[in-house]
Amino acid sequence: MPATDRYRSLVQGPEGDLAVRLDEAALLVAAHAHQDLDVDAYLARLDAIALACPSPTTAGVVTHLFGTLGFAGAVEDYHDPRNSYLDDVIDRRVGIPVSLSVLTMGVGRRVGVSFEPVGMPGHFLVRGATPLGTLFDPFDGGRRLTEAACRTRFHDLLGRQAQWDPSYLDPVEPRAVVARLLANLRSTALARGDLALLDWVVRLRAAIPGVLEEAPADLRRQALARRAPLN
Repeated sequence: MPATDRYRSLVQGPEGDLAVRLDEAALLVAAHAHQDLDVDAYLARLDAIALACPSPTTAGVVTHLFGTLGFAGAVEDYHDPRNSYLDDVIDRRVGIPVSLSVLTMGVGRRVGVSFEPVGMPGHFLVRGATPLGTLFDPFDGGRRLTEAACRTRFHDLLGRQAQWDPSYLDPVEPRAVVARLLANLRSTALARGDLALLDWVVRLRAAIPGVLEEAPADLRRQALARRAPLN
């Protein structure tokens, strides 16, 4: 099945199916950038990463990924699109908050450990099922966070004037995770004036039920404006 059809079937199907296949959805997004990507081979790579995890606990998964294997946040070139492509994240061991969160959830699921996606504005996190719903920041080496630390991070990113709401730390639905991943790629495409990237990202994001996308023509105008030479 072509990557686009496989992607649509997944994001438009039952949310329960998508919840346990978020890593597959992320790889299908990446397949639009890497036409020869073997999605199933990278799912097997995730199987192998999980198989090597020595402790089937929240702390064990976090230590395995961000300690032993050295996965890390992309601090030098955050907007490099490779940081959003899960195959590149696996290969390079570098990503952005949402792609590293998808990685964490996927590996956790494989070892029987549940992580929930937390779509805090400005920064994506995961919440472990135990103990007491501990929050982890995959972008910052899997650091454990308190609500106060999350609030501080929120204001650092969005400014002191931004209004904090405790509901920002509630779990989000699987489709919201895919939409967030694509929103990051859309921002990258606009910033770079990359019309080819923008075209397929907008199509994939608009295919997600319940997602309201800006008009493609408006987005293309924004991207073209970025490409225009300065006078």
